[in-house]
Amino acid sequence: MTRKPIPAFTSGQLEAICKVLADTVSGLSGSEIGHILAQVHVADTSPTMTKWKRLYNALVERQNRDRNGDRVFAFIARSLEPARYAGQSEVFEQRRQAVNITLSYLGYEFRDDGKFHRCSPAKSLSEAEARADRMRSLLSQRNIHPDVLEFCRAELLQNDCFHAVLEACKSVTAKIRDRTGLKSDGAQLVQDTFGGSIPLLKINAFTTETEKGEQRGFVSLAKGLFGTFRNPTAHEARILWPLSEEDALDLFALASYVHRRIERINSSYD
Repeated sequence: MTRKPIPAFTSGQLEAICKVLADTVSGLSGSEIGHILAQVHVADTSPTMTKWKRLYNALVERQNRDRNGDRVFAFIARSLEPARYAGQSEVFEQRRQAVNITLSYLGYEFRDDGKFHRCSPAKSLSEAEARADRMRSLLSQRNIHPDVLEFCRAELLQNDCFHAVLEACKSVTAKIRDRTGLKSDGAQLVQDTFGGSIPLLKINAFTTETEKGEQRGFVSLAKGLFGTFRNPTAHEARILWPLSEEDALDLFALASYVHRRIERINSSYD
């Protein structure tokens, strides 16, 4: 059965994607743009122009000729191929999430498995903006930590609480690994970092029994974060593990608490 072509992007949508992928500071290099354009068989029509305009001109010319967005999707997929970002997970997530904001209008998202997936599209720009404003308001009321938001901004814009929870948990993993250099994951990472008789990181002076009890409680809480929220979303189908917006917001608040306790750790506790 022949696959139906991807609908064409509007000029505004295409411009937004190009400004993300070819950003002057954080985007693809000029040589990377040229290489990927050649890989997806798109002519590099304006090689001397500013990077994002160069990319836009190349993609819009091909899209106008094809009358669909297939080559744009091909360029995004090659640009965000996970293997390209070994050791650069933060760069990958930043680009992926920014691109997903625009893709959501077409009813698609690009996930960290390196594939496009369908999602519920916004019927209009005003609806998408209203959805984003509502989530921003709810998250602002909860004072959610910015590092949590950075990991799941695209999923929240799409009102995708199921996958936003998974991304929020990843934000905690990233912070612990950044502080410790450890490579373990989930509950084991928490135990390796905060557990044991001489914790690698201490959330307090760790001298009195009260302080040691608080440390043990923090270990249980952080392990529960992964066991209750991350593991089901990583291994269960969405239909088998429904998650309400209210429960998701509680999770974000819990992840924020863990972030802030880690940030309050000073050298006298390490």
